[in-house]
Amino acid sequence: MTLQIAVIDDWQDVAREVVDWSVLQGIGQVSFLHDYPGQRELLVQRLLPFQVICVMRERTLFDADLLQRLPRLKLLLTGGMRNAAIDLEAAKALGIQVCGSDSYRQAAPELTWALLMALTRNLLNEANALRAGHWQQGLGGDLHGKTLGLLGLGNIGQRVAQFGQVFGMRVIAWSENLSAERAAAAGVIHVDKQALFEQADVLSVHLVLSERSRHLVDAQALAWMKPDALLINTARGPIVDEAALIAALEQGRLAGAALDVFAEEPLPAEHPFRHLPNVLATPHIGYVTRQNYRLFFSQMIEDLQAWHAGRPIRLLN
Repeated sequence: MTLQIAVIDDWQDVAREVVDWSVLQGIGQVSFLHDYPGQRELLVQRLLPFQVICVMRERTLFDADLLQRLPRLKLLLTGGMRNAAIDLEAAKALGIQVCGSDSYRQAAPELTWALLMALTRNLLNEANALRAGHWQQGLGGDLHGKTLGLLGLGNIGQRVAQFGQVFGMRVIAWSENLSAERAAAAGVIHVDKQALFEQADVLSVHLVLSERSRHLVDAQALAWMKPDALLINTARGPIVDEAALIAALEQGRLAGAALDVFAEEPLPAEHPFRHLPNVLATPHIGYVTRQNYRLFFSQMIEDLQAWHAGRPIRLLN
């Protein structure tokens, strides 16, 4: 049987060219659904013919309802080894296997640092002013000697800590599971939660989204921050209480924020983050790099080949 294989969630329409899909010709036919409907009924009709669907991490929601309405579906392939948009238990109960891929681990830390530096030095406003015929609009900030606060010190947080240390910053960190010993091993000072927010000149979020971390950066935490401090979030949008952050930015209780992730994605057209002058916002591009996509899709192909041969790899359920 020739498998029908769909590649969805490819918002930039790049999947077909970053890897060689022709290696699947003996297994099935690949369809690239670049512009597919988000409305549930239309989505079901569009996906109904496929036995295999390749998805990007946390874009389309594959909950129990959608999975039950796709009776031909046998295999879901996702970028990354974690995808909160897939109900793994429901998939398992329906006999749908889910496989993941490795990730290029430098992509998110590099974007974090790019946003941090751009916000600190006011690069977007200066560049736009130059294009408009102006020259030197304000004063940029400094990093050397300042305090970088990390909310979370996992793989990404540790890499960002290294960047901060190279730039001569004092680096502090806190999370509920972080020990002083593990922080010290990374050359980072372990502090409590309130001290993290109070001392940070730049606070960068690097936690996994869970019920415990949801809205961890709330009105109280933001109130602890210095009025000239900056907030960076390249982790997950719901970790930050957006209403509280908007209020702090509008009222001048926080100097600025650089955000790559949001509670609702894509970000609604009239959302304040699209218009606030002290916000630098990017469209969740932390993992959107050529090397990462090449890794995602090449390993999805490997997953499919292994599954077709009866020896599935990188199983998530």
